[in-house]
Formats: sequence, C-alpha cells, structure tokens
Amino acid sequence: MHSECEIAAAIAGAERQELDSILLLGQRLEWNDGSERLAVLLARSWLRIRDREGQRIPLVPNRAQQLYEERRGQRNIVLKARQMGVSTWITGRFFLKTILVPGTLTVQVAHTQEAAEALFRMVHRFVESLPKELRATMRTSKSNVRQIGFALLDSEYRVESASDGNAGRGLTMTNLHASEVARWPGDAGETLQGLRAALAPSGELALESTPMGAGGCFWNEWQEAEPGGTVRHFFPWWLEPSYVSQAVCETMLTAEERQLMEVEGLSCAQISFRRQLKANFRGLAKQEYAESAEDCFLSSGMCVFEHDALAKLEREAREPREVQCHGQLRVWYPAAAGRRYVVAVDPAGGGAEGDWSAVQVVEVEQGIQCAELAAKMGGLELAREVEKLAREYNEALVVVERNNHGAAILAFLTTVCQYAKLYEQDGMAGWLTSAVSRPQMIAGMGVALMASPQAFLSRRLIRECRTFVRHRNGKIAAQYGEHDDCLMAMAIALAVRGELMLKK
Repeated sequence: MHSECEIAAAIAGAERQELDSILLLGQRLEWNDGSERLAVLLARSWLRIRDREGQRIPLVPNRAQQLYEERRGQRNIVLKARQMGVSTWITGRFFLKTILVPGTLTVQVAHTQEAAEALFRMVHRFVESLPKELRATMRTSKSNVRQIGFALLDSEYRVESASDGNAGRGLTMTNLHASEVARWPGDAGETLQGLRAALAPSGELALESTPMGAGGCFWNEWQEAEPGGTVRHFFPWWLEPSYVSQAVCETMLTAEERQLMEVEGLSCAQISFRRQLKANFRGLAKQEYAESAEDCFLSSGMCVFEHDALAKLEREAREPREVQCHGQLRVWYPAAAGRRYVVAVDPAGGGAEGDWSAVQVVEVEQGIQCAELAAKMGGLELAREVEKLAREYNEALVVVERNNHGAAILAFLTTVCQYAKLYEQDGMAGWLTSAVSRPQMIAGMGVALMASPQAFLSRRLIRECRTFVRHRNGKIAAQYGEHDDCLMAMAIALAVRGELMLKK
C-alpha cells in the first residue's frame, strides 16, 4: 500500500519526468481502498475537456461518471440517456491507463467516422492539457488521423470506426471502449465479436450506448450482461444537473409526477424539463432521455402488442423453478395429476447454424405457461424432446406446426417415438399456419397478454413479443435480427387451447 503522501510525491515526481513515479502511479491507478480513486484525482489535475459553452475545464466527474467509477468492473455495459458524459469519462480513464501503464493498447470504436474523429480530438486535448514536463516525457512516437503512440512506455491509443469491418483485428488490446453500440452499422454483433476476440483476458471492456430499439446487438448485450459477469450501469436523464427548466407549480403536478418525485427525488424544475421532453420528442422521449432500463428500448417498428403491458410483464416475470438442457428447457410448473396439457411445437431445421425451434407447454384449463424449450435442434432430436415433455405432462396433446420442417417431426413422432396423441386439423396431423390463421393467432396472443398476463412467465417469450413489430411495408414479423419462435409456439398453443375449451 502507499500513503496519500507517497501518492502526492509520485504525482509530483511524474510531473518532473521521473519514470519510477510514473510507473508507481500506473500500479496504483486501479487500487481502491475506500478513499478517492487515483483516476479521479489525476483526471481533475491533469485532464481538460470542453464544456457545453466551449470553455476548457478540468475533468471533474459528474454524478453519472462518479457512479460509473465506483461500480465499474472488468467488463461493463452502460445504458444511458443522452449527453451524460459517460464516453468522456471512459476516454479519460483509458487515456490515463495508456500513459501510466507500460505496454498498454487502448482501442475506442465509435459508431461513425465523425464520432471517431470527435473522440480522437478529445484524446489530443488530454495530451495537450498534461503538465508541460510530463507532456515532454510523453512525446508521441507516431501520430496519424486516429492513432497516437507513447514511446516512453511503448503504449498506444487508437480510435476506430465501427463502419470498418476490420477494426481491431490483428491486435491484442488492453482496453476496449465500444461507443454508441446500438447505432453501429452493419452486423454489429459480428463486429463486436471480432473486437472481443482481440481483447486480452485481463483487459477492460466498456460498452456504452443510448438505446435504439428492443432488439439488435446492444439490446442483446444488455439482456445477457449479468449472467455473463458483465456489470450493468443504468443512468437516467435526471442524473445530469443541467437538465432542468423553470419549476412547475406543485399544485399542477399529476399523480405520476408526484410519484416520480417521491421515488427518484426529482425537483419541480426537473419535472418541468420532463414535460418539455415529452412535448418535443413525443414517443421518442423514453428512448432519448431514458427513465427506465426496460421502457427505454422502443421497438424499431410499431410493436404489435401493448408496450406498457409487456414492460410490466417483463418486470414481473418469474424465474423458472428448474432449468435443464444447458438452459434450453425452462420449467415453471411440473405436471399435476388430472390436468390436461398442450405441447405446441414451432420446428426448425436445427444444427449449430440453423434456426431455433421452440416448444411451449400450456395447461388447458387456466392457460398457464408451464415449460418452454428453445434450442437449435430439429429432426429426430427435437421429436424425442417433444415426446419426453408430452409423456411427462400426462400424455399431453402435441401440436406441431406442419409447415416446412413440421412434416419430418410428425413422422418421427409417429414412427420412431410411437407417440399417437397428435393434434389433427382437417383430417391431417399438425397445425397449418396460413395467411388466414396467422393473423388470428397473433390477435389471440394479444388478447391473452392483456386478459391473462399472469399466465405468461418467460422473459424469453416476453422479449420476443416486444420485438414483434409491424414493419413499414405492413408486414408483421420479428424485428430484424430477432426471433419469434417462442411467440409463435405459444400462439399455436393458445389457439388449440381455445378449441379444446369450446369442446369441453
């Protein structure tokens, strides 16, 4: 450990070009003993940024930046409102690591060329704001449009654009900052995967973005973050102190506004700013100036189902009591004696490169979702899993969509699996999804989501509902890059359940 006096001496020594002092600061940069982090102290002392009026000021962390610094881990993802200063803080932190830790390679990836150039101008400003003697020590070994090398420590800082499909390839990165990931062009998931592969095992990762659509690379990264060990940071707009307007009169507050003030501690001036946001941005206010980590992910098209109902369902969704098949099968309720069940199957070709197959198990009397299987499997493998579920759930009625791959699943069920309790439609085994039946299935799903929300327990299913949209050409389907297999399997299950209830 090093005392505050030793750190102060090291800072002074670094400013006098003493290499040992620079190395000591690099070793201490990540140390957290409960006192002020060294990165905060150095940012305030050495780094300068431009404020909203264009004036150069010290980089003193605002509330959102401070919260990020306190909670950050080795892997981080940040969901934020507009202009919270998160990109600035991450850039400053990574810059300090680059000039204080030998052999560091920092790479930032922005969503456009213009954004990359703006980030690199910030890095140049940091270099220019260093104390004169230290800046002389940190003279650059090479500098082009978006690359600076620091010869003394053999370190390098690069800024790339996500539009370059080869960004980061062939490198071994120490720090990776992916900025505005939700707005990356092309196949953002593939680009990010390539960058991750270039990050050293001990490297630090920071993904950040304002939201844009309930789907796509950033949305998926956010949903899957915590199970994968990534720290999630959410920063709503009211953390930014400048987001205020002339205070509204307390007697004019709505019930919703009073609740928000009570829960989040907002002022009347912030409520006034919020009203302006709603007037200026209308439906996009929730996305551009996020208030909730769930509600800010708006669909890229018009969501077919009621957005607020889905957001509530997602918040209240229950964890399964049992998870099998490496997470592919989730069970909420086991079979109960005397109960009737439907096992609905939306099949696909399977295989590692194939589409997803989905199976829903629904109890007939109450329509409650009991189990859900989503896996890249097909053919005999899928048929055996369906048979296993059907027998487990009291010899359930199996409903297989017979379009495309369904014929093969039905054949395996009747021959190899010897399972005979199959749904028939117009004298043929299986369910036919057609131009006539599909709209009816979707409408029935929408009614069930509103009338019996307690019956839907799967977050995976609810997320598919959120990204099931009406596209500009009028087509109703999953948002680009998303899936609707669990949704369609549930729609089939509910349609057949409706038929069974009528026959009761």
